[in-house]
Amino acid sequence: MHILYFLFIFIAPFTGINFLFLLSIILFLVLRFSGSSFSCNRDFISLIFSLALMLFVSIISGSSSYPYPFYIVLAAFAVAAVGNHKTSFSETDNVPGFNSRRSRIKKRSFSILWSSAFLALRIVAAFFAASWIVYWQELPVPYNLIFFIAVIGAVTGSLFESIPSEIDKNISVPLGSGMTMWIFEEFRYWVPPEKMVLALVFSFFLGVLAYRAKIADVSALLSAALLGVLIIVFSGLSWFLLLLTFFILGGGFTKYKYAYKESIGIAQAKDGIRSYENVFSNSTAALALAIAYGVFPEHGLPIIYAYMGTVATATGDTLASEIGTTARGRPRMITTLKLSEPGVDGAVSVLGELAAIFGSAIIGVLAYLLGISDNLLLAVLITTVGGFFGTNMDSFLGATLQKRGLLSNSGVNFVATFAGAGISAGLYFLIT
Repeated sequence: MHILYFLFIFIAPFTGINFLFLLSIILFLVLRFSGSSFSCNRDFISLIFSLALMLFVSIISGSSSYPYPFYIVLAAFAVAAVGNHKTSFSETDNVPGFNSRRSRIKKRSFSILWSSAFLALRIVAAFFAASWIVYWQELPVPYNLIFFIAVIGAVTGSLFESIPSEIDKNISVPLGSGMTMWIFEEFRYWVPPEKMVLALVFSFFLGVLAYRAKIADVSALLSAALLGVLIIVFSGLSWFLLLLTFFILGGGFTKYKYAYKESIGIAQAKDGIRSYENVFSNSTAALALAIAYGVFPEHGLPIIYAYMGTVATATGDTLASEIGTTARGRPRMITTLKLSEPGVDGAVSVLGELAAIFGSAIIGVLAYLLGISDNLLLAVLITTVGGFFGTNMDSFLGATLQKRGLLSNSGVNFVATFAGAGISAGLYFLIT
């Protein structure tokens, strides 16, 4: 597969996109109907299929307002071709010698080592592939932009590889990384490579700490790394630190009276270890707002308070769930106010409501201390109100749509965090 990568990358700028598309189709058909004549047949077939599909999209979008650049296709192909899906970005469950209890620390270190190594290789491969096309075809694309999207694409591809799925990784990885790079290429926004590297190292290091502390798995580690890179480069370190506060408080309070919550069957699964679903369901709104702040700085103030509101909602909801379920009295359903059992979707308690207010207010205070807002009273007021109503929106959706199977828990969190952002932004406009 690595030979295939170098061959395609080398000939790409001299043959052009149409020839490469025809070549990939022919190679795909040969491999598809060759039977057992070729080793690693399945990997070749799926990878070539992904390349052919991306080249096809690039060709048909060439005359549109949003073309899928040829150099991004090759960068996404490089991200997938360099990986080794049997060892990298996994929990190493099937690696010999890593199954005993005594080797748990080695197992986790091994996983981090592979993740770090292949992430670095993918960044280099994606940057080389894209730069090769840009150089020989003399495209007006800055190399800083190429490095910017290479990092994003490599982290995204590694994240897709870490997510358990029945879809072949040679399909999900290039398509996922390619689409992500395409989106950010359209922004024409980038930062110097040294800032990009520092953002990646810092966010990845924090993810590793969470992984070693057993509050995040590999998919959550890479999700946090991707979030960290994007939020830091688009909005600043302080914005990421504010979001990081949510993860720290959430992870810490998940362990609060964990044995008791486990005994009554309401504890977080997997010993409270977060996965990519937890990260993105609670942070997608924050990510969108952080990117919007970098792209549309003229609308900075409402975006700032919307961001604070969505982080406050995620924090308030987590604290309300983890602390409220340990209350002595029985909670009540938010829709009917009838008595319910702890942990039931839509059940609320006085302790949980107070925890939501406390968590939301903490976000407001920290936002002021980090310099995100220069008005302490306004920051605390907006985050407390936005976080409180966003948390109760979460409970309401849990009692209605989630109970009917129309939304999952992650879906409820996703909608509630956007609601908290909207409430906070609306409150800002009303006050100012």
